[in-house]
Amino acid sequence: MEALSAVFQNFSHSYNSEDVSGFFVSLLFGLGPLLGGMVLVAFALAFRLQHALLTGVASGIAFVLGAWRPLQLLLSSKMGFLPLVLLLALGSSFAHISTTSALKLASRKRTSADTLSKVTGFSVSALTLQSFLSCVAVALHALAEGLALGVAAPKAYGLGRHMVLPVSLHGLPRGAAVASCIFGATDSWYGSLAAAALIGFVGPLSAIGAILAGIDYSGLDHLMVFACGGLIPCFGSIVRRALRLGARNGSFGLIIGIGFATVCLTCTKLVCLHTPYCNSAPEAVR
Repeated sequence: MEALSAVFQNFSHSYNSEDVSGFFVSLLFGLGPLLGGMVLVAFALAFRLQHALLTGVASGIAFVLGAWRPLQLLLSSKMGFLPLVLLLALGSSFAHISTTSALKLASRKRTSADTLSKVTGFSVSALTLQSFLSCVAVALHALAEGLALGVAAPKAYGLGRHMVLPVSLHGLPRGAAVASCIFGATDSWYGSLAAAALIGFVGPLSAIGAILAGIDYSGLDHLMVFACGGLIPCFGSIVRRALRLGARNGSFGLIIGIGFATVCLTCTKLVCLHTPYCNSAPEAVR
């Protein structure tokens, strides 16, 4: 008990009230992805959306997420064209090499034409494995954004309740992309919700890590652009498969995903421009 008391006492001396507020704010960052996953699953179940359309939706959202922050940095002259393209290329190459290596490693354990056998006894199709790897790319994107939000969280007034709206709007597309990708590959609505919830945890954990480390915003834009580059090759291969399965449904899903993500991120921008909700996070949320 004395040791535990010493730990809490040390924590209270090491972190001020702003840091404690930041911890509470960080817990709210996972609401957006979870809500996005719930909305996607509700629509998929209600309208019985097909695999090609769901995969197209996930790919469309991912492409917008991958292009949004780099375009912001380019148009605001916060980053030059050549460094931005270089970071995007590095992120894309890293994701492509990692995904290809993982698929090749898994293919060595293939027991049939389309099924990969796991040591644990359950079987995962190649498409499902590729969908999981794409979700990892989304998680890396969420990790980078969580670090930026963690820098801003301790500055949020009112324990961050004013940040709930813009942060949730910003996270909706990410949860919808993951849920759509998993639902399209597995037809499992509870698996889709679980994936969206897990992605929702990445942001808060990353933000709390940023608060504990006491980092500032410098260099996070470069990490964000690198993570954005990783989204392109992962979802590019999935959307090509979706178009082969059904060009019409895949194309329609791609348009829906692009429109949904654009509306959500544009609404976040409008909320930040016309309300004081993002005053504590001008670089992270806008």
